[in-house]
Amino acid sequence: MKINRLSIAVLFLSGSVFYAQDTKQDTIKKEKRIEGVVIQGSTSKKTETAVLGEQKKAIIQKQAVSAEEISRKGISNVEQGLTKVTGITTVEGRGLFVRGLEERYNYLLINGLGSPSNNPFQKIIALKQFPTDVVGKLNIYKTFNSNLYGDFAGATFDIETLTIDKPFTKVEFSVGVNTLSTFRDNFKRSESASGFDGYLGLNSGDRRLPSEIRNSRPSTYNFTREESLNSFKDSWKVNSIKSMPNTSIGFTTAQKLKAGESGIFSVLFSLNQGSKFSYKEGANNQFRSQGETDIIFNNFLTRKQYIYETESSTLLGLGYKNRGTNINFNAFYLQSASNIIEDNYGYKDQRVQNINDGFFRTNQLDISRFLDLQLTASQKINERNNVKAGISYVINNYSQPDRKIFDGNQINLNTGERLPDGQLSLRYGSNNLIRQYLDVDSRFYGSAFAEYQLSLGEKGDKKEYPLQISLGYNGFTDFRKNSYRYVFGYPNSIANTDVVIDIDNPDPVFNKSISNGYLHYREGSDVSQFYSSIYQIINGGYVNINYKPDETWDVLLGARYEKDMTLIRYYATPSAPEKTNLDKTRDLFLPSLSVKKSLNSKNNLRFSFSKTVTRPILIETMPIEYISPDNVSIIGNQFIKSSDNYNLDLKWEYFPTNKEMFAVNVFAKRINNPIERSLAPSANATGTTITFYNAERAEILGVELEGILNLERITESLRNFTFGANATFMHSNVERSEQQYKTEQPYWITNRDDLHKRGLQGAAPYTINGDLKYEYKNKNNLSQTISLVYNVSGSKIYATGGNGTDNYYEKPFHQLDLVYQNQLTKNWNFKFAVQNILDNKYRVQVGDKSYSPLNTNGINTLTDYYRGVNFNLTVGYTF
Repeated sequence: MKINRLSIAVLFLSGSVFYAQDTKQDTIKKEKRIEGVVIQGSTSKKTETAVLGEQKKAIIQKQAVSAEEISRKGISNVEQGLTKVTGITTVEGRGLFVRGLEERYNYLLINGLGSPSNNPFQKIIALKQFPTDVVGKLNIYKTFNSNLYGDFAGATFDIETLTIDKPFTKVEFSVGVNTLSTFRDNFKRSESASGFDGYLGLNSGDRRLPSEIRNSRPSTYNFTREESLNSFKDSWKVNSIKSMPNTSIGFTTAQKLKAGESGIFSVLFSLNQGSKFSYKEGANNQFRSQGETDIIFNNFLTRKQYIYETESSTLLGLGYKNRGTNINFNAFYLQSASNIIEDNYGYKDQRVQNINDGFFRTNQLDISRFLDLQLTASQKINERNNVKAGISYVINNYSQPDRKIFDGNQINLNTGERLPDGQLSLRYGSNNLIRQYLDVDSRFYGSAFAEYQLSLGEKGDKKEYPLQISLGYNGFTDFRKNSYRYVFGYPNSIANTDVVIDIDNPDPVFNKSISNGYLHYREGSDVSQFYSSIYQIINGGYVNINYKPDETWDVLLGARYEKDMTLIRYYATPSAPEKTNLDKTRDLFLPSLSVKKSLNSKNNLRFSFSKTVTRPILIETMPIEYISPDNVSIIGNQFIKSSDNYNLDLKWEYFPTNKEMFAVNVFAKRINNPIERSLAPSANATGTTITFYNAERAEILGVELEGILNLERITESLRNFTFGANATFMHSNVERSEQQYKTEQPYWITNRDDLHKRGLQGAAPYTINGDLKYEYKNKNNLSQTISLVYNVSGSKIYATGGNGTDNYYEKPFHQLDLVYQNQLTKNWNFKFAVQNILDNKYRVQVGDKSYSPLNTNGINTLTDYYRGVNFNLTVGYTF
């Protein structure tokens, strides 16, 4: 099945925003947990109060974001929704951090089924692609239970799809402007991204690897004159346009039908399509140690980045319910395309003479396609016996096809004169003309679970059986094929290699050089890295014993066994005739214990302990060197080990009312072989290498504070106001491994004890979220809400330094959003949001504890940029 054919289906997408409708009843007494698209009675688990009640009742530490909260906070995607939870923050381009831990420590479920990443640079699917319009609730598990996958240290997220309370059909349209990006003149966009094909993400077809080399092993293939002119379908041309407002449009319908005497059949169908323009400008620097003397700039660049994004999604949900039987089918299709033009001005590789004249451009398309087909079912056999099961099949592909790069100078290399704006002097050869092709294709992904639950004992006056035993299985199979190849422009002779091009339209010059025999294309892929395969099969069996001796005690004891069969196949050297098989098979025993003591009807005390494992992100273990034009290489480490984690939590909760809560949670973690990102000078003395190492161990100690307060407690005049806040404070300490000592220890420091102590890479010392809500209902019971939402996390290590340079730190980013929502009539709703009001600058900087003086005129910035303030208006009509 070719997933790119599914893109044509997007032609019919009109986009969507289909927020879950409010329900008037706020009880969970009759709630029944059903996976997937479900039918419920008169109660709803989508309200904030219902979610809070479920959190109070659960034996493990489970938090959630309800559909109601998603709506009132103006949350448009799952990633935004999860940042409203205690201890969770998002980091630019690198997903979600939980308790200060990198995204590699998280795992994703969709309706209880495993979900692979559709991006090799992230552990889980980019959740900003997953619209909240299809979400009934976001579950966040911060303590481990044996029915979860063992890949756990930060959190496991479980996305429950939208439930249907009553039939409705809704159409919504959204338009937004950004103070930095919208209506910008001279916005750069690839020619292939224009028009309808670009809007639907179909422009990747012309950017595929040429057929001459597509199915063969690299052999420095030289393209003929005709092939050089005709085999590459996508042009180098970039259009200058005026960026328009961001838009999305969507459609949702949910229907219920009678099926026999007591059966109910439900249908949920949703479509949405959106486009977004964004512009970023700021530093893109690198630092290089000169030994004991000083640290200087390796690169000193100003980067201008133009991004045109389109996102499409569709959901079909079918549900059947009849007494104790529930069967649900869900089909998701998500597509994201980012057309990126990136211009860098300045110098690299210490060529200071180019500070005012150097220039290079990258024309890049990132495209991912994700299709998830799910079938789940549950059956209540009788009061004491229940079974449930589910299976999914996923096709997901990620590619950067025909990533075009050229590098030149704004000074004419022949005359020495400065060229007019828009022109560039370029010399063929020296890797100044490159086309790169990265493909990560899913050969097969399947996930399944099955569980049998037996209840023992007698209920008596209690609502639940005192003893429940669950036996179950869950696992997945993930086969990936990875290809990384590149082609460069190669001169036929030393003559006629200097040309002057139009930066936005260089094709006429390139084609003329090819026609005249001065230039041709040749493949230059590394034969040892062009192709690899990763096979992973996880089979897990578990048993849970939930014992409730009385109404105040709840004990959950779990044991999980996982068989992790991981195999990496790659060419170890360019001359290797066969692939090397790297077998990483492990047997894992993962115990867990959770205890809840209800001190009274309003107070809970919780304790949990578990052992878990953390597996690396795909790029961290892929045996490739991913090269960027600024000479930053990402080198995967196929020998990276999974981490073993020991987790301890102690929590007190207080629920003064069914809408209020206060909690204090103390947690500790011991991580053996934690995975860390390292940023160090490359081995060939130019550029910088990002690679990944295991530390020896890390210890983490932290506290989480959370509260939800109705301000009516202060004065009656504030009865419509609710204040919620949560904060996480933590300390981490790392013991370096031998590999890290070799990278981080300067040669002039012989005593390792003289190295600076540091925390875990990616661990933030604090994370703070807060929101103030005002809600008013008029005489027609139509509501208006205003929410002010704030988020920040402390300075964290982006990457460890090396050879005398201090670590690189991601600085705090303060975000403040305002959301106003008004149900104008029974049918019309209106929403206005202002996001990123403070317009804080995103910054990564080298620390102030380098082992050599920083000789960079006081500049310590690796990268920085502003995002601008977003204003977004949404109008919806419900039939």
